Amino acid sequence: MALTSFPRSLARATGNARAWLRRDPSVIQAERTPFEVIHQQDIVRLRYYPPLPAGQIEVDGEMMDVATTAQPVPLVLVSPLAVNMLIYDLFPERSLVRYLRARGFELYLVDWGRPGRAQDHWTLGTYIGDLLPQMLAKVREHSGSQKLSLHGWSFGGLFSLCYTALSRDPDIVNLALIGAPCDYHANGVLGEQYQRLAAGMQWIQRRTGWRVHQSKPAFWRSPGWANSLLFKLTAPVASARSYAELLTHLGDRDFVSNHATNSAFLDDMVAYPGATVQDILQYLWTDNVLPTGRLPIRGCAARFSDVTANTLLVSGRQDPIVTRACIAPIQTLVSSDDVSLLDVPGGHMGILGGSQAAKTIWPAVADWLSARSGQQSDATQQGVA
Repeated sequence: MALTSFPRSLARATGNARAWLRRDPSVIQAERTPFEVIHQQDIVRLRYYPPLPAGQIEVDGEMMDVATTAQPVPLVLVSPLAVNMLIYDLFPERSLVRYLRARGFELYLVDWGRPGRAQDHWTLGTYIGDLLPQMLAKVREHSGSQKLSLHGWSFGGLFSLCYTALSRDPDIVNLALIGAPCDYHANGVLGEQYQRLAAGMQWIQRRTGWRVHQSKPAFWRSPGWANSLLFKLTAPVASARSYAELLTHLGDRDFVSNHATNSAFLDDMVAYPGATVQDILQYLWTDNVLPTGRLPIRGCAARFSDVTANTLLVSGRQDPIVTRACIAPIQTLVSSDDVSLLDVPGGHMGILGGSQAAKTIWPAVADWLSARSGQQSDATQQGVA
């Protein structure tokens, strides 16, 4: 490098580093797809994504036609807890909401918001039995369609499955469950940790009669920074490598922008309410109720066998957070005539919005939904060119 160019390179790297640290909007590419908030209940918001202009959009470097006819059954994205909504619209050329809208789906998204201390009494049952039914009622009112498809990632998949069982809603036509957990004790390395925790919790219960719900919910609140840290610790080497690569590419504005956009999602997770954490500890990690067909709601008589909707399960081959063995029991627990399990490349985040998802996962899920929503996929009109 010539000595005369060094000051310019240093200035460029310094400016990029400052933009990254400040989360400058100029380097954050997420959430560029327009949406409307059509309903709000407490901190929970329901988004609607209007139709895209006619023509084409770019998806992962290739052009894709925007569908000119709407899918008959609206699609509701049910998000998980702890994450912000950037993951659904992470990059303009790698946006799940833009892709699904281009495929012709009338598209809605349930954003659970950012729980504060005022929400520490919210249980899993609050989300499944109270808030989600309200959001779906508003979707039906807005769309004019009683029939709906639900697309749930991670805990959003669990919420979608549990809602369908609890409500016995006959108009939930399709369930696309992306990395949705079921058997926590069969969940690979994490499953072994859950089993050890369960043994300890059960020993305490036998000796003292104490259960986690006998304490105050606020004590169990899991703050957003802790959730971000725990997520990164599931792949510590990859996390460390990404920051090392950032340091060596500070002069590359595009690289810094891509890293800042991913970091805006990973570094800004939100809290779990205390009562929700209590339910997770007791019903999911200790009692492991899901593979028995029960719901993680106290006194609930509903069972997963009450689910008859078409069901697609998506499992990431490199997913350490929700493994295939954790997901697979759903296949036999539901009473659906149409159940499929799709193995795809990627980790827990990657199967929803990773660099390969636009080519290896999104089309397969969209085709599956289209084929079961009264409209077959037209590869020449709706697929990636």
